[in-house]
Amino acid sequence: MSRRVVITGAGVVSCLGVGIRSFVDRLFAGDSGIRDITRFDTCALSSHKGALLSDFNPKEIINPKGIRKMDDLSRTAVAATRLAADDAKIVIDPTNRDRIGIILGTSFGSTDISIMFARTLFSDGPMLFNPLHVPNTVMNAPAGHASIELGFRGFNSTINHKESSAETAIGYAFDQIRAGVADIMFAGGVDIISPLLFEVLTRFNALSPAAGRPEDARPYDLKRSGPVVGEGAGIICLESSEHAEARGAEVYAEVSGFGMSSSPAPPSDFPADPRGYVLAIRRALESAVLSPGDIDYISGTANGGMRLDALETAAIASVFGTGADGVSVSSIKGAIGELFGAGGGIRAAALAASIKGGIIPPVVGLNDPISPLNFVTQKRETPIANALLCGVSSGGTFVALVFKTP
Repeated sequence: MSRRVVITGAGVVSCLGVGIRSFVDRLFAGDSGIRDITRFDTCALSSHKGALLSDFNPKEIINPKGIRKMDDLSRTAVAATRLAADDAKIVIDPTNRDRIGIILGTSFGSTDISIMFARTLFSDGPMLFNPLHVPNTVMNAPAGHASIELGFRGFNSTINHKESSAETAIGYAFDQIRAGVADIMFAGGVDIISPLLFEVLTRFNALSPAAGRPEDARPYDLKRSGPVVGEGAGIICLESSEHAEARGAEVYAEVSGFGMSSSPAPPSDFPADPRGYVLAIRRALESAVLSPGDIDYISGTANGGMRLDALETAAIASVFGTGADGVSVSSIKGAIGELFGAGGGIRAAALAASIKGGIIPPVVGLNDPISPLNFVTQKRETPIANALLCGVSSGGTFVALVFKTP
């Protein structure tokens, strides 16, 4: 566990753009990708907004021969992986393909294909279902398609850890490289929103609006009314530092710490007790051989939810105490929505870009903070030596990663 791990590439497919540069340009400018949903009818539902993909054409990124075998979830994940490989300037060939792998997180998988399969099965019979879609009903289809598309043959796994799926995937990929199992790992997450999934989330009161307040995403705000859904994929390219140096790769950031923990919570809600969150952060800091005073910036996971935002601010206050004023805190979910399994991957790409460029994105939608933490409400240009990427899953799983200037 002595190898250093760096980030040499990032691929993003999001409501704010396709590709890391177009994405961060809009993110740092304080743009929001949340709009009224027009892809499907929401008239009978209480929620009508989402941060959905609009300008994504997978044919511009993926080999056309493979696209017809993929569903929308896999196309989104494969495109982000290809973008990350291209950004890292990695050439995959027989000399290195066995040492390159992927760990991909997803929360819901391919719900649109599963629903299509069930509808066809019960209405028309199994013989009329397109056999090309059957492999896409399983959670690990996107990671499998990515390995086929890019041609690598190393470690391949899929994490289904609800909202912290991508953060967990990045942590496990980090461990694979440190342990010498791989030289390069693609890691992140993907999720897309189907009409039925949106309806289910709405009817379970999991989305904004809540408490009679207007529908919108307002992380850390006193008048927050719940999360707004988002979709997309975010993949970062992790690489051993010696491998990156040998090929002259440009580095965004270094990953230096990883911690996980859990806390009792309802299966569909977040814990009220912040002690599990505190433990994950402390484990990540210990892994990175840092103290709380070494952290400059926290990329939080707050999404405008009533319990999650309160949980996160309580955990940060507990860990950093009187030194919390010196730590910038931001969540980009006010701009990109709650992306479930994809969120950690897109946030990791954003954090890597923040460290490289010395820019912290603002919390879109924050007007009345719920605590006196040092929230970023306008783009902040400042050097970032060490930063935390935090993730929380409903049901009580916590993940923390430390990114640093290489």
